[in-house]
Amino acid sequence: MKSSADLFKLLSVDTRIDIVEALKKQSLSVGEIAKAAGVTQAAASQHLRVLKDAGLVTAERQGYFIYYTLDRNALEECRARLNRICTCGCNERKTKKG
Repeated sequence: MKSSADLFKLLSVDTRIDIVEALKKQSLSVGEIAKAAGVTQAAASQHLRVLKDAGLVTAERQGYFIYYTLDRNALEECRARLNRICTCGCNERKTKKG
């Protein structure tokens, strides 16, 4: 996993966040990801390469297609990192309301 700064930098692109959101539901092909994110397949492929290099997604070939899957453990690590730097107290408020 990249450093926290690198990780947040790569997630600072809205299209990558859209891709992560789409992959939270199910594994998708590049074409499906491009459609969900509203970008070309070439653009989706470039963003997926960055996310894959960072360890946030994995790829598996199925016939002619490559399906991308969100690495939920890596995403959880991102969430944990953000929680460590968040000092607004939002986690305590959620716990108290729960």
